Amino acid sequence: MNSIPDHLQGGLHIVFIGFNPSIMSGETGHHYANPTNRFWKILDQSGVTPRLYRAEEDGDLIKLGYGMTNIVARPTKDASEITKDEYEEGRIILKEKLETYRPRTACFVGKGVYQQFAKKKKVPWGWQEESVVDGVRDFVAPSSSGLVRMKVEEIADIYKKLLIEARPV
Repeated sequence: MNSIPDHLQGGLHIVFIGFNPSIMSGETGHHYANPTNRFWKILDQSGVTPRLYRAEEDGDLIKLGYGMTNIVARPTKDASEITKDEYEEGRIILKEKLETYRPRTACFVGKGVYQQFAKKKKVPWGWQEESVVDGVRDFVAPSSSGLVRMKVEEIADIYKKLLIEARPV
């Protein structure tokens, strides 16, 4: 199964970073394509996007100043299938992407994504005290997976902080 394309360019406000593509995302070539994933609904309800987007429109987020990538490129049924070696390689590649494109904010879609990237065990929701890449603010948000037990409204409230809590770099 193929990995899906990143949506990255210089000057982005936010890059959303997931664990890895789902099988459905791998089949369709679009981020957060599984209908049980609540990513698009969360962005809409939080006000991060002006309307509800569909997975097929993932490339259109660039027009809003938002990009998308994953720490691991290989599609799997769930994140538990990602190997330690894949995380280590993905961490290096992701750091290079952030250093190259320099978005204002790296939004990690799932605490586990950030824990793997930053190599930290205790991580709060929201803005992180220190960033891994100089000049790029780190923000940790709950995973949008349908397996996460938090309500969409609770998750959307955390995503709202991306817009209302500006923090200097």
